[in-house]
Amino acid sequence: MTLDQGLAFGLIGVTVALFVWGRLPYDLVALLSLVAGVAAGIVPAAKAFDGFSDDVVVIVASALVISAAVSRSGVVESAMRPLLPYLRRPRQQVPVLAGAVMGMSVFTKNIGALAIFMPVALQLGRKTGTSPSLLLMPMSFASLIGGLVTLVGTSTNIIVSKVREDVTGKPFEMFDFTPVGLGIALSGLAFLAFGYRLLPKDRRPGASAAQFRLDAYTTEARLPADSPLVGATVAELEALGDGDVTVATVIRERFRRYVPGPDWRLAADDILLLDGEPEDLERLVARARLTLVGPPAGEGEIGVIEAVVPADSPLVGATAAKAELAGRHGATLLAVSRSGARITRRIASVRLRAGDVVVLRGQAERLPDVLGDLGLLPLAERSIALGHSRRGFVPIVVLAGAMALVALHLVPVAMAFFGAAVLLLLLRVLTMREAYETIEWPVIVLLGALIPVSDAVRTTGGTDLIAGAMSGVAQAVPPTLALGLLLVTAMAVTPFLNNAATVLVMGPIGASLAGKLGLDPDPFLMAVSVGAACDFLTPIGHQCNTLVMGPGGYRFGDYARLGLPLSLLVVVVGTVLISLFWPVAPT
Repeated sequence: MTLDQGLAFGLIGVTVALFVWGRLPYDLVALLSLVAGVAAGIVPAAKAFDGFSDDVVVIVASALVISAAVSRSGVVESAMRPLLPYLRRPRQQVPVLAGAVMGMSVFTKNIGALAIFMPVALQLGRKTGTSPSLLLMPMSFASLIGGLVTLVGTSTNIIVSKVREDVTGKPFEMFDFTPVGLGIALSGLAFLAFGYRLLPKDRRPGASAAQFRLDAYTTEARLPADSPLVGATVAELEALGDGDVTVATVIRERFRRYVPGPDWRLAADDILLLDGEPEDLERLVARARLTLVGPPAGEGEIGVIEAVVPADSPLVGATAAKAELAGRHGATLLAVSRSGARITRRIASVRLRAGDVVVLRGQAERLPDVLGDLGLLPLAERSIALGHSRRGFVPIVVLAGAMALVALHLVPVAMAFFGAAVLLLLLRVLTMREAYETIEWPVIVLLGALIPVSDAVRTTGGTDLIAGAMSGVAQAVPPTLALGLLLVTAMAVTPFLNNAATVLVMGPIGASLAGKLGLDPDPFLMAVSVGAACDFLTPIGHQCNTLVMGPGGYRFGDYARLGLPLSLLVVVVGTVLISLFWPVAPT
């Protein structure tokens, strides 16, 4: 072993140890690793930042923006709506929700697909009494195996495609992963459909679940003449909100207030005071084509923010009209939440109290100043769609167009996804601020910083050294078993090194091992990709697992209950399918 190889292995070892230690953010660990690599001379200073311009970084960032746009559109939510009344027990809920997440993960970033369906699962769990712990982990695991089916389903496939291009001069194509990935996904879904019974039923959601269930708000909306609900009953309107929104008051002829019953008939231009959680209110407003009452927020990028009214705020005892929110501050009061009290007056005439929670809409750049002028305390930042317009099927059409261009080999994957993200921003499906917020910058930093570091293992000859050591073991066993050992190794390393980093390190090792054995590198690269994408044993190996930990109330050891048997299934099925569709044949 040369000095450079020792430094490269030592740097990777320290990086892994810091990931396991967990006291430092993983993106900071990656940056420290990059600095150390440059200082040690194993990463050329001229190439230290090449990772940030890599196609992988562009694809991952663009995919997150597209996933957020699809979530905002509400199309998925509407598509699931007819099924929800039939999903009364976990044995129906788990396969349908896991299957839906898995299907969407085939063509979108798996964490984005999971984020889209999590509110649906939590809402369904509240209605039927199903514990979130029975639903969320199967959905997370399904999102991971669903991503195996196509090139863009998971970042590990994208990265291993790049490794193959470096090794053979040709990357994997869009559907090269499908025969293996689809077999694993279907067998995994079949297991999850009954394996959820291994999970604890008594886990309580953590504090992070609060972001999915907020205190009830009261908002004010007008029923326009072109709404399909003109002439309908209050019960029919409330049904569009899945029973989670209540019509508290109907204001007709400007000043007549009525407390409607279920059979009350709605008329054009009725003013409705609606009670519900923000996401439920937004859903009902969109489905019924209601118009939120209030002046326009002005030109420029529009923002929506939640804030608490403290005792010393000038808004205490004042109404929105008296405080001149619109004229003086350029903000609109969209909704008010008041603990223990129902609001029956029009929003603009509600006298605010200390402790009220309000939703304000205005120009995004001015909202922080508005909060300061009014002495309001902003809540922890969360995505509030109330007051934003939806774009229906636009994100789905744009995504489908991008996928078609990739499938027909007309545009590279990075350019297709980047172009789709830019087009969605141009169409105002998302604002620039929302796009920046939806990108997981720690993941981007991790990828950009670790690409040069992991490449140092290859450039110093370290991958050949490891492959030589592994070849001694591999030569003593059948090629198929060697393939399985590589898959298990990648799966074992992923919880500690991150799945993307695992491919960056293990991919070249797998290709080098295949070369030493005189075998085709493709099946070995496939094994690395499958193993790195399938971390089912910990909450730290993949962000999907981390995302469900709080809302599901999971403990670290809960993951192995369902994850260990699923991991064994993936190893067996994956090894067999890789050997079948990518024969381990001499080159």
